[in-house]
Amino acid sequence: MSDITVKDVMTTRVVAVRRDASFKEMASMLRSSKISAFPVLDDAGRVVGVVSEADMLVKEAVQAEGTSLIAALRHVHEDEKSAGITAGELMTAPAITIGPDAPVAEAARLMYDKRVKRLPVVNRAGHLVGIISRVDVLAVFDRPDAEIRKEVISQVVPAALAQVPRDLGVTVRDGIVTLSGELHSDHDGKVIVERVRHVSGVVAVRDRFGYPAVRAQG
Repeated sequence: MSDITVKDVMTTRVVAVRRDASFKEMASMLRSSKISAFPVLDDAGRVVGVVSEADMLVKEAVQAEGTSLIAALRHVHEDEKSAGITAGELMTAPAITIGPDAPVAEAARLMYDKRVKRLPVVNRAGHLVGIISRVDVLAVFDRPDAEIRKEVISQVVPAALAQVPRDLGVTVRDGIVTLSGELHSDHDGKVIVERVRHVSGVVAVRDRFGYPAVRAQG
């Protein structure tokens, strides 16, 4: 089964900044590059943090609040960040990163669990090689139905069963795979369904398999 990995969908042309990048410099780059965050690199080119629009907006929000009750109740960490004038002072660290060979599904889980919109992609040395966003992750669902069906029939089912049923039915529509045919056991059906769920581009799997009735032993 072929899995789509992070390197297959990531963006390799990444706008990054050094720790000493100024607030004004980053604000200008955000506007001109039409991006919403920067990976922050140390002198060796390793990713040490991320500066996002949200990190930079803290300064504007704090200045606007002045001495209001909201300002008084605000978390100390935001006060410290609002005083930041460089990437190193404003960044969220440590950076949440992922490797280029990780499955896209892993990137999706990490974004969901950590509530981030993008992940810097780093090699084993921690050097930046790309960035993957939520849009990149969702791109796997653009995979053609015919391509998904071909993989299920030629790779997934043969790998799961010693003998493929003659009446095996596989239809794919809008990424939804419907499986039908007579199998020897419900165990075989569960194995196939679980493997199909992990095929890149599959939105859902519908199990329409039939199983032989259990006959009483005489």
